[in-house]
Amino acid sequence: MDITSPCVVTLTWILSDAQGQLIDELSDPVEFFYGGDDLLPKVEEALEGQTTGFEAHLHLEPENAFGDYDAGLLCYEARELFPEQIEPGMQFDGLPEGAATPDMPEDLTYTVTEVYPEHVVLDANHPLAGMALRLELKVVDVREATAAETEAGSVEPPVVIMGGPPPGASLH
Repeated sequence: MDITSPCVVTLTWILSDAQGQLIDELSDPVEFFYGGDDLLPKVEEALEGQTTGFEAHLHLEPENAFGDYDAGLLCYEARELFPEQIEPGMQFDGLPEGAATPDMPEDLTYTVTEVYPEHVVLDANHPLAGMALRLELKVVDVREATAAETEAGSVEPPVVIMGGPPPGASLH
């Protein structure tokens, strides 16, 4: 079966930064909905019309991957707004109740980057924002999407979403 929208592609990949440093290796095949938000547009473009066994080596500039880093998505909030066990790497859907930083988007995932006695540093940029990436991918399988997958625009449950925000636990 050729890869056309909508369908489900099963992929493996090796994701590296522009200098070749390994970021992620997806060695166990994972299904992605093709024609929705599971994959980056440039990845979908490379897969269009291909079939099982196809391999590609892609170079993705930030604008074709996770965007440029936006310093405006960085904020500092009072330490008292967070759980006692807070640590860097934790993620929150939106800012905590009582957040004081004006005009921050409420619908983003914020990652804790630093914890200080008086404040916590939060970053709503995707962890790979601002980075050029190398992606070596292989199509392991292609199948028709189910009606539920087509309606959702995603494979359920999404294990890895390459086009959206990083998965994270909501702690508030």
